[in-house]
Amino acid sequence: MADGATSISTSLRGKVSDAEWQARVDLAALYRLVAVHGWDDMIFTHISARIPGPEHHFLINPYGRFFGEMTASDLVKVDLDGNVIDKTPYFINPAGFTIHSAVHAAREDAHFVMHLHTDQGVAVSTHREGLMPLAQQALIVLPQLAYHDYEGIALNLDERERLVADLGDKKLMMLRNHGTLSVGSTAAECWMGMFFLERACKQQVMALSAGRDNVMMAPEEGLTRLRLLIKDPLFVRAGGGVQPTPKADRLAD
Repeated sequence: MADGATSISTSLRGKVSDAEWQARVDLAALYRLVAVHGWDDMIFTHISARIPGPEHHFLINPYGRFFGEMTASDLVKVDLDGNVIDKTPYFINPAGFTIHSAVHAAREDAHFVMHLHTDQGVAVSTHREGLMPLAQQALIVLPQLAYHDYEGIALNLDERERLVADLGDKKLMMLRNHGTLSVGSTAAECWMGMFFLERACKQQVMALSAGRDNVMMAPEEGLTRLRLLIKDPLFVRAGGGVQPTPKADRLAD
């Protein structure tokens, strides 16, 4: 078991700024939500959060901690060069730093970044056609979805520029042969984007189990109407402007 597997952190409540503490609580809640839905991959994959302020610091999971046991005080504060800022018994996964630092550095709106390796997400990432317009969840996701080709384990810092270019201004990404990515200005927006993407992937895998010839694509008119709807402030507020759930925050610390 990795050295970081046993929790030896003490509570940071009252020892960090209110803004940092809230970011920690929100991020820990996301880790717990991923675990509750069975989307975690043991200690692998990552969710990160930018700490408000001019320092360009962000929080990421300590390597060795399971998502279901993550607390706000466990999270490790790092800078964009991967340096750990505060004294901690934990260390971070360099591959997680590569992907997440790239997005945080390039996108001012990327306050939360989630990357997963779910069975359905990885499966669809290998489909030649990518995510297909089969059902409503996919129609919601598709206008926001970008793709990035697989380059191996994300340890090459040069990949960051290509990943960011492929992401552009989209909020969701399919990492080919790898997994899924969600970007949000809030924890809730990041979560809801990933929720719809993962549901769409699961539905696609289930639908295609009946055979490609038996699957009916959604009509283009439906996709056009969805593109207009997702720009509606009421739709955005309902999907991305609220906290994931009060219960999720209670799980965090």
